[in-house]
Amino acid sequence: MSAAGPQPRRDSARSREALLAAATALFSERGYDRTTIREIGERAGVDASLIARYFGSKPLLYVEVLRAEHGDDAPDDLLTATRLRDVARRAERRGPVPLLRVAVEPLRDAAAQQATRAALHDRLVTPLRIRFEQEGRDRPGLRADILVAAVSGVLLARHSGAFDDLADAEVDEVVDVLTDMLGAPERADVPWTDG
Repeated sequence: MSAAGPQPRRDSARSREALLAAATALFSERGYDRTTIREIGERAGVDASLIARYFGSKPLLYVEVLRAEHGDDAPDDLLTATRLRDVARRAERRGPVPLLRVAVEPLRDAAAQQATRAALHDRLVTPLRIRFEQEGRDRPGLRADILVAAVSGVLLARHSGAFDDLADAEVDEVVDVLTDMLGAPERADVPWTDG
């Protein structure tokens, strides 16, 4: 009887890891919107209902994918061309992900809203706020919020059907224009200037 006790835990850990790996692969291959919970379960070889048990919801699973991919490393801020390019390419590959969506409209699920908002701030807003504080700029939090909202809006608008040139441009072209408009340096240790 005692030998059976640890088995479910090992299976739980295995199932959770399989779901995380499957979600990571499918979000990268198909994008967030085109990936269903059922497909994640099938790819993982487990019941898709376990997503609710281990992660809470699809948006929360996405937040966990982000954590697993990036760990606790502090990312460069969006005012470095390499970071902006990385964020834009991920958004292009995965589609309108919760991390960008939460910047322009609330998610329906309160827990997903809170977790995704926290991830948005950790990954995008806070590094910019810190940069602006270090540069002695006034209202660093407001500056960071506005810049992240603007970049999120541009990346989401590529798929809205409202902007022909934006939709037709390659993602690297969009980043080049954004970098030029923002005056973003290539590296994080280079001060940003207002042109």
